[in-house]
Amino acid sequence: MLVSPSPHIHTDVTTRRLMRDVIIALVPATLVALLFYGWAEFFVLLVSIGSCVLLEWLITRFMFRKPSTIGDLSAVVTGLLLALNLPSSTPLWVVAIGAVVAIGVAKMSFGGLGQNVFNPAIVARVFLLISFPVYMTSWPLPDISSAWNFCVDAVTGPTLLGQLKEGGLTEGISLSGALFQGGSAGEISDLALIAGFIYLLVRRVIKPWITLSIWATVLLFALVAWLIAPDAYPQPLISLCTGGIMLGSIFMATDYVTSPMSNKGGIIFGIGIGLITMVIRYWGAYPEGVSFAILIMNAFVPLINKMCKSKKFGRA
Repeated sequence: MLVSPSPHIHTDVTTRRLMRDVIIALVPATLVALLFYGWAEFFVLLVSIGSCVLLEWLITRFMFRKPSTIGDLSAVVTGLLLALNLPSSTPLWVVAIGAVVAIGVAKMSFGGLGQNVFNPAIVARVFLLISFPVYMTSWPLPDISSAWNFCVDAVTGPTLLGQLKEGGLTEGISLSGALFQGGSAGEISDLALIAGFIYLLVRRVIKPWITLSIWATVLLFALVAWLIAPDAYPQPLISLCTGGIMLGSIFMATDYVTSPMSNKGGIIFGIGIGLITMVIRYWGAYPEGVSFAILIMNAFVPLINKMCKSKKFGRA
């Protein structure tokens, strides 16, 4: 029997239901990735999800000697997010290494779900980016005509952010091109990601403050830069819609375990992610900084929670 102080809140919300809703919200982005990348993306998804689930089962069964936790679907979500954060051309053995880092290092070494400090999928992506930069920066161009053909080699090309980082002009970059872009598999369609965001809000799985504060910060930062040097920096909406802003702000920055508990803390957290992302984009060594920004702000979550404590129940 569990004894705890009041108030006692009864709810039908479970970890499994929350994770199921996240999976459903990721379905549109996953289908778009499969449509344009075909078999290559299918096998990346299969290996990523399968490796994450298998590794968590092995660790809980043989190292922790506890009942398996794979039924809560959190390992499936980690594997799915990891796959969508990788290029579809990523070698499968690299994908498997990413799963080991995500589950074995970033999640289970801290004690499992609810105790990890950093988002597991983001930790794995950053680890692979630093360890295998050639594989992680080779971007196949989306192509429906050859997606499901085993005999056609993928054609690679730079992302919009890559073009800008290399000194390309902003004149040829349009908002329509930013809404549909090459890059990591989950970044192809911002509209698919926004559809998932709306679903999560309707289901009350997440609150909008973290995501909206990231978007607002990116837009404001990009607006100032664009007004100062329009030839060097893209328009604000294009900055928001390129790269991993949508995927990161909707599905990874809002992770319950690694984000602040209060709304005020969430806004501070989101502003920090937006600022760090844009600083890395404009002046850092990498064309994209969302993953690094989320990890850095994950480390500040305990301080943010301490600074933004909620009022104790029953006190004015």
